[in-house]
Amino acid sequence: MTFFIDQHGCAKNQVDGELIINLLSKQGWKQTFEAHEADLIVVNSCGFIESSKTESINAVMSARQMYPKAKILLAGCLAERYAAELKDELLEADGFFGNGDLSQIYKVIEPLMKNERPVLVPKQKGVCCGDRNLLLSFKGTAFVKITEGCNNRCSFCAIPIIRGDLRSRKAQEIIDEIKDLVSKGVYEINLIGQDLAAYGTGAEDNCFGDGRTYLPNGTPGSEALTQPDSDGRGCETVAKSGLARLLEMISQIQGTFAVRLLYIHPDHFNEDILPVMKSDSRFIHYFDIPFQNGDDELIKKMNRVGSQEKYKALISKIRSVFPDAALRTTFMAGFPGETEKAFENTKAFLSDIRTDWSGCFSYSREDDTPAYDFKNQVPHKTAEERAGELVELQAKITKERLKTRVGLEYDILIEEVLSQSMENPDEGLAIGRASFQAPEVDGSVVVHYDRSENSQNEAVKTGRLVRVKITSSGDVDLNGDFVCDSPLNEKIRQSSGIQFAQEI
Repeated sequence: MTFFIDQHGCAKNQVDGELIINLLSKQGWKQTFEAHEADLIVVNSCGFIESSKTESINAVMSARQMYPKAKILLAGCLAERYAAELKDELLEADGFFGNGDLSQIYKVIEPLMKNERPVLVPKQKGVCCGDRNLLLSFKGTAFVKITEGCNNRCSFCAIPIIRGDLRSRKAQEIIDEIKDLVSKGVYEINLIGQDLAAYGTGAEDNCFGDGRTYLPNGTPGSEALTQPDSDGRGCETVAKSGLARLLEMISQIQGTFAVRLLYIHPDHFNEDILPVMKSDSRFIHYFDIPFQNGDDELIKKMNRVGSQEKYKALISKIRSVFPDAALRTTFMAGFPGETEKAFENTKAFLSDIRTDWSGCFSYSREDDTPAYDFKNQVPHKTAEERAGELVELQAKITKERLKTRVGLEYDILIEEVLSQSMENPDEGLAIGRASFQAPEVDGSVVVHYDRSENSQNEAVKTGRLVRVKITSSGDVDLNGDFVCDSPLNEKIRQSSGIQFAQEI
């Protein structure tokens, strides 16, 4: 029996998809990368905002139309959130499986293949993790989930409804997974979670064997520890955040690899991670901080405690420690009550902080969130127009910041080697990423090399690093010329024991 996985949503959902692949493979299923060959099609859905929900539902309907003989299982966030309703409304799906406990997928597969129509939304349990023998990312890159769920309760966000309260993985479990990935040739480790800043602060978390960790920056629930000073008398010292402690443990891992942190809530950004990252060059100076808005009144309505000035101070702090820091953020346009003046405040904020990258989207009115019932809902057309303005503003900033990269050399992680040029057979082209570009969401570097040179052909391969001099910049991407094979490759283990989907 063969299965095909149709992947949607964020990096966290991608990890879930990789876990599903491994779980089905252990049950004797064979994965195919051609949907028409599949006996079972798993739509691993997203249920975060309206556009994502529509995309996932359309995927089910399209699969039913194109592959009428296959069984179709709707899995992921959309099934977790709406399984009961969709059972009656989405007749194109043969079964529904939530993501609270992926290890129970076998309870759905067996009745599904017996022509029953199972619906299973398992009770949320810990953080879904386990073996992953095939990664859906590009070669050399992996996502490592360190938390599940969220306690921030932003008034617009459905994540706590879908993923539940915050739960964090044991620190040693994360360390063991990173060691395993590095031993199999993975170079770039991307730590992910709904909010990395909250690592270890869940109600039942005990990541380090000494209880729940504190919430950073004095937020409610933070703690101070009493420790003896040099005279033996007690003195109060602020405890380290769980994220800082985890990074210290990662820093003790031997080997050549890089670590990127994705998504840190701005209201309790762990400033104690900065010295840890500075002391180990393997931590990438990349910060993904979703500010969402630049108007103080709306920030409060979003159930956040920050302000434009506090957020500017945070950016200044990061850049004072890492002048080369790459910054990504997210903005939402059209939040209920957003006036033209409030929107202009957000535009001014973006102009001031000049992040390298940002995602800008219009507000989605989500069931069961506090903002659903807020007054002064902004017309969708207005929200879309404002989101477009933010996208345009960020595009100008990105273009200007990319120009500063021209003339510099970077190690580029090759993701794809393109076919030779028809006009010039000796010209080689490859696509890769520099450290200031996160996988799948930022721009790329187009690497130009000489195919007639054997050494260059050997160096430019997927999953390897090459030294590249940036020669020009565009709106999103950069162009660069091959300089040499990166000396780091000699220290990176050759891939073994793990597969990447793009290679198959």
